Amino acid sequence: MKYLHTMVRVTDLDESLEFYCDKLGLVEVRRKDNPGGRYTLVFLAATGDENAQVELTYNWDPEEYTGGRNFGHLAYQVENIYETCQRLADGGVTISRPPRDGYMAFVRSPDGISIELLQKGGALPAQEPWASMENTGSW
Repeated sequence: MKYLHTMVRVTDLDESLEFYCDKLGLVEVRRKDNPGGRYTLVFLAATGDENAQVELTYNWDPEEYTGGRNFGHLAYQVENIYETCQRLADGGVTISRPPRDGYMAFVRSPDGISIELLQKGGALPAQEPWASMENTGSW
C-alpha cells in the first residue's frame, strides 16, 4: 500500500492556490480540468516531497461546504516554525494556535481546513512574541 493524496474541497480555487502555494509554500504538481463533471483537480506537494500530495477539488457549480474542522487536519514539517509562522502572518494568515512550545502551530486555509505545522528535529527554544501569544479562533 502507498499513500497517494488527501482531498479537500475548495470554494475559490484562486484564493486556495494563493494560500497553499504563495503563503504555505506548496507547489502545483499537476492539474486536471473535467468539463463533463464540471470540476478541476489541482495536486500540490511540498518541494522535494512530491509523493505526499494534497488534491484541491474545485466544483465549478457553487456549493456550500461546512464543518471544515470535521475533516481533521493536514500536517507539514517545517525547517523553522517561527520563520514559517512569521511569513504566514505577514501574508495575512491568522495563526490559530501559535508555536508557544517552539514545536507545533496551527493555521487554517480559506475553506477552514486546519493545517498543523511541526518543527523539524524537535522543539526550538521558546521565543517571543510566540511564547506568550494566545490562540485565535479554533484549530
